[in-house]
Amino acid sequence: MKIEQIYTGCLAHAAYYIESNGEAAIIDPLREVQPYIKRAKLDDAKIKYIFETHFHADFVSGHLDLKKKTGADIVFGPTANPSYEAVIAEDGQVFNVGNYKIKAIHTPGHTMESTTYLLIDENGKEHGIVTGDTLFIGDVGRPDLAQKMASDLTQEKLAGYLFDSLRNKIMPLGDDLIVYPNHGAGSACGKNMSKETTDTLGHQKQVNYALRADMTKEEFISELLDGLSAPPGYFPQNVMMNIQGYESFDEVMRKSQKPLSPEEFETAANETEAIVLDVRHQKDFIKGHIPRSIFIGIDGGFAPWVGALIVDVKQPILIVAPEGREDEVITRLSRVGFDNVIGYLKGSFEAWKNEGFEVDTIESISAETFENQYQNIKDVVFDVRKEGEFKAEHVENAHFTPLDFLNSHLAEFPEDKTFYVHCAGGYRSVIAASILKSRGIHNLVDVAGGYGAIKKTDIPTTDFVCPTTLK
Repeated sequence: MKIEQIYTGCLAHAAYYIESNGEAAIIDPLREVQPYIKRAKLDDAKIKYIFETHFHADFVSGHLDLKKKTGADIVFGPTANPSYEAVIAEDGQVFNVGNYKIKAIHTPGHTMESTTYLLIDENGKEHGIVTGDTLFIGDVGRPDLAQKMASDLTQEKLAGYLFDSLRNKIMPLGDDLIVYPNHGAGSACGKNMSKETTDTLGHQKQVNYALRADMTKEEFISELLDGLSAPPGYFPQNVMMNIQGYESFDEVMRKSQKPLSPEEFETAANETEAIVLDVRHQKDFIKGHIPRSIFIGIDGGFAPWVGALIVDVKQPILIVAPEGREDEVITRLSRVGFDNVIGYLKGSFEAWKNEGFEVDTIESISAETFENQYQNIKDVVFDVRKEGEFKAEHVENAHFTPLDFLNSHLAEFPEDKTFYVHCAGGYRSVIAASILKSRGIHNLVDVAGGYGAIKKTDIPTTDFVCPTTLK
């Protein structure tokens, strides 16, 4: 059976291409659809169906543009109610793609319309299941997203639906089936996903905590909800875009590809409420950047951090990018619904600096310098990593101020003394420093190399959550 996983690392997202006898299907496509069209052309195949496992929260699907460009039918599972034409499959409905069959299995829990697609080859053999966010490798989908759309859907109720879906619909299937999930490690749609992106269902029954045969529904709900952090703020907005529709990707690119001179860029920044988003490497940002600009580097976990920290997908954005990568930045922003880029700095930061415009910097010190100063500054060390990282090990006496929720903790940073910020490797701490400086907080120092470099020094660490942890 021909099935290809098309994996996008920065979003930890997997789309799927299925082809048989000149017909193809795409499952859970990303916003830019040309790669899927190109892939089908290589097989001289016509895309017949666009299957959606659910209304996605962490990215904007490309289903509408793909339908417009190919004429393919969009297929959702039972209970879905999109604002555009789509096939709403019945539980158990079978779709033919060439000599293959794709069977819709309604598996509510992550969301109420969540559907798993069973892949059946030309010989009638069940080959695999595309599970969306119902079942991951090592985990299952979080059950707290749909409650944002309907007040009566508590996370406990959704977790109960998910338990039933797994036990009654997924676990009775053959152990040799390949599990094809929508996400891998790094996605915010689960909490304990494996780095592996496929596995057999039989092996998952052995190792995935959520598929334990002797697990009660109460135990499942308790374990699933334990340690579940709040979802990124942009998730509900992406869900609504996927339900209601959105501007075409081609139009987003057309209106966003506006090179601006330093003078035009400054005028746009002053006359609009745009955020200046600098996506260069953190080392370059530290050395010099436009005052009050926000750093989120394109070579890190770019799109998820944009969504977590900027929040409003309608926010106007001005881009400072390495020359030649502007289209890449616009594309990756659009994947998570940020379609309101109003231009980018032509010639990047060097053009700004060469024109004599104001420049800001971030003070940064090595881990060795940090070690030498530690005894005098240990009460003003701020760790912006995730909770699991902090709990595993951290600098003794450090304050826990996770980057995900930094905007909620601005009052925790001292106004009358210099403080020190670090993450794991230096990327997130510079994001944090840029946000703090944009809020007028400049009395900070970045620790280069983060905790990875700090561990190589003799600074005392602990694996217990210290009393200064922020709630």
